[in-house]
Amino acid sequence: MTLPHVATFTDTYLPTVNGVTYTVQTWRDRWRDRGGRMGVVYPNSDHAPSENEYPVRSLPFPFYEGFRLGMPQIPKGVRDAELVHAHTPFSLGMAGQRLAGKLDIPFVASYHTPTSEYAEYVSFNGAVESAVRSSAESYERWFLGRADTVIAPSERAATHLRESIGLDTPVTVVPNGVDTTVFEPVNTTAFRDRYDLPDGPIVGYTGRHGYEKCLEDIITACEGLDVTVVFAGDGPARESLETTAEHSDADVRFLGFLDRSELPELYSTLDVFAFPSPVETQGLVALEANCCGTPVAGVDAGALSDTIEDGETGYSYDEGDIDGFRRAIERVLDEREHLRERCLARREGISVEHAIDKLAGVYDNVL
Repeated sequence: MTLPHVATFTDTYLPTVNGVTYTVQTWRDRWRDRGGRMGVVYPNSDHAPSENEYPVRSLPFPFYEGFRLGMPQIPKGVRDAELVHAHTPFSLGMAGQRLAGKLDIPFVASYHTPTSEYAEYVSFNGAVESAVRSSAESYERWFLGRADTVIAPSERAATHLRESIGLDTPVTVVPNGVDTTVFEPVNTTAFRDRYDLPDGPIVGYTGRHGYEKCLEDIITACEGLDVTVVFAGDGPARESLETTAEHSDADVRFLGFLDRSELPELYSTLDVFAFPSPVETQGLVALEANCCGTPVAGVDAGALSDTIEDGETGYSYDEGDIDGFRRAIERVLDEREHLRERCLARREGISVEHAIDKLAGVYDNVL
């Protein structure tokens, strides 16, 4: 079967590393490996474009450090596309929508992050934040409603779109998928030496340090436990996290941004991946940790309610219950060998290859 030429539009891309960036890049690479072409349109940055990557003029987003707002341009390299796939509802998503309309070709949209979660970054008080959140949902309903189909990374996210947003457009679940050739258990000696980590139990997190992810709860939950807490990554909440750590009796280490090649070492080093974020649409880092044999202690909210299976891939706790979070961490530590075996047994089912199989089916249905 000849694969269609897909024009992908995203407002976040390399060198920024997050779940969206990883998904766009990995899907593009796998599509190419299968003989297809997937052009990526993204905001111009320090990333040097390779074949089928098309940067457009961009401006810094004043309310969110590290995020750039791409101008809604359509590069020549994607003007012969057979299908448009938007990974953002913002400016470049609008450009993709315009291209699909101009060429009269299918328009697919992925739902990665609730637009309302950006409300606190652009609001001055609670009333303003509430208004922004309400407007964000209305905008999502309008933007996603113009797609031929919407892709959600989990059943929980799909249910949110149908029931909370009130979306009538068909919604298909396509997990982002994990590259299981990369994320697997590895030797951790060099990593521990490189970052001067102790031999005892380590509880950690990697990813964007956003306020909405409630990362300070990790520090609070680990107070009184005989563990080392490790944070990898960066983001607007890092300074606040460091302040919390300074006033805590927990042993907290900040590793900063890690190259993606180091992540299997990090995951394999952790005894518990701590994940208190209630706003995830899938929680890809939790699945990456699982593929490296590391169970998760995470909040029973958002997509993590589906991602974490108690007694199989980790343990969950009720949102806001710090004591429950502490008990989940302790339980994972007590059962980590059994949980490790269960995590590794599930690797194949969450691979990116399965995700691309489903993606190809979505594309075929709308063409």
